[in-house]
Amino acid sequence: MVEPLYEISVTCTYCTNTFKTKKVRPSFKKASRTDADFCLYYKDINPDFYVVRICPFCGYAHTENFSDRWTPGERAMFHEKVAQNWSMRDYCRERTWEDSIQCFKLALLSAQIKNEKSRVVAGLLHHLAWHYRDKGDWEQEERFLAFALDAYVNVFETEGMDLNNAKLMYLLGELNRRLKRFQEAVKWFSRVINDRKIMDAGMIRASREQWVTTREDMLAMRLELPDEMKQAT
Repeated sequence: MVEPLYEISVTCTYCTNTFKTKKVRPSFKKASRTDADFCLYYKDINPDFYVVRICPFCGYAHTENFSDRWTPGERAMFHEKVAQNWSMRDYCRERTWEDSIQCFKLALLSAQIKNEKSRVVAGLLHHLAWHYRDKGDWEQEERFLAFALDAYVNVFETEGMDLNNAKLMYLLGELNRRLKRFQEAVKWFSRVINDRKIMDAGMIRASREQWVTTREDMLAMRLELPDEMKQAT
């Protein structure tokens, strides 16, 4: 019988040691459902638990999206904040939810030390929010969604033109909606729907659906609707 996990070798860009880490075979990455902010749910094993690679020798935690480059200043800071306090820990095994939370928080620390791009930081924060959603911990989910939203706004302002703008704008709308910042959510969804340059039919449709959901959320909470929503039937 094929095991869902397999090993790969990774060379640490900080300490140059080679270590093993586990990945989930593509055939086991079958989601049973998806939330509107792209959070995936899996029946058996969660591939997200194995996204972060942690060097057991120095504690450097990263994903495939991290850059390989280190400046002397970043190296010095990583040594001070992580490496000199690290005791050998091996994450090349089956990971629990708690393991994965620890891995993502270590990766977030590494990303901040290395000044990784905002989109890398945003992705880590968003994954942490999904982890807490999985456990039904709304307080922590809300905290990390707010951090992720700030990081995604930074992505939009600094490198939005290079990315799939429609998907990013939709996501900004959806995270605002989940955080009950409805006026902001409406603005982002409306931008996707009304921008004639956007040709992404899937994101336009999703934005229309979540625009309606936002209106329903506001009516349910007896909030004042924006003018453009009052005219909607």
